[in-house]
Amino acid sequence: MIAADAHPAAPRRIAHYPVTFFAIGMGMMGLTLAIRSAEHAFGGAGTASGVALALSTAMLVAIAVGYGAKALTHPAEVRAEWQHPIRIAFFPAISISLLLLAAALVDPMPHLAHAVWLLGTALQGGLALAVISAWIGHRSFQPGLLTPAWFIPAVGNVIVPLAGARLGYLEISWLFFSGGLIFWLVLLTLVMNRLMFHDPLPGKMVPTLMILVAPPAVAFTSWLRLSGEVGPFGHVLLSAAYVFAALVVTQWPRFRSMPFALSWWALSFPLAALTIASFGYAEAAGSAAHRLIGTGLLALLLAVVVGLILRTALAIRAGTICLTE
Repeated sequence: MIAADAHPAAPRRIAHYPVTFFAIGMGMMGLTLAIRSAEHAFGGAGTASGVALALSTAMLVAIAVGYGAKALTHPAEVRAEWQHPIRIAFFPAISISLLLLAAALVDPMPHLAHAVWLLGTALQGGLALAVISAWIGHRSFQPGLLTPAWFIPAVGNVIVPLAGARLGYLEISWLFFSGGLIFWLVLLTLVMNRLMFHDPLPGKMVPTLMILVAPPAVAFTSWLRLSGEVGPFGHVLLSAAYVFAALVVTQWPRFRSMPFALSWWALSFPLAALTIASFGYAEAAGSAAHRLIGTGLLALLLAVVVGLILRTALAIRAGTICLTE
């Protein structure tokens, strides 16, 4: 991080350091877990996922330090983000990143994974309740303010079982999984109504359409962790994820005309979740076709993440991200 007195623009950049940066942490941790899923599918040694975990953790720590500096030096800016009708949904990305880190640490460092999971779960529960309470509180939200980013708090809840089930916290995992599914269905109805019957999404928010894929994809993997088998409900979840992915593909011409923004990181985690779900089904059902699908999705994910890292680095250097919107 740039020190506040190192450059005249530093205080301004720290003040406008967005909470949406944690979407990068989600995407990188998702990539780590996707690579690990591929290693399990093909019998890899775990080297690639280990490298990805180290890189993802370093990036997450850097993001956390940057936002921590903002919270300490510019608390009014953090409050303003909390009161923002769209950015408030990104606060649970903090706890989601921790939960994904815990899932990535279960195999190599189970004791550390345990501690990280407990912290992430407590934070996710508090943030999810706080965000939903704000949604149904005294503030009025117009339909045009509703975007797929509102799924983020719900997605965080269904991520809890990824590590929680393996760590032995089955009841807590079922609690978060059930709550996440309920709010996913509620928000899905609201979001589809907004997309179909109201003004199109603003340009920068168009990439968030990919978030439609994340809830059923993550829920499928959590379902496998909790139930130990695919079953009819697992088929419904995975099929729904593929349907939403196909729907997003039909919107690709709109994506191509949009300039780069931090919201483009919304492509990464849902794509990683779909990759992991595909490999998970391939292993559970012995499906060579789904292993092939997972391989293709992983190749696409790697290309997307590399491109996003390069574009983000260039945007940070040019000072075109940490700006007031």
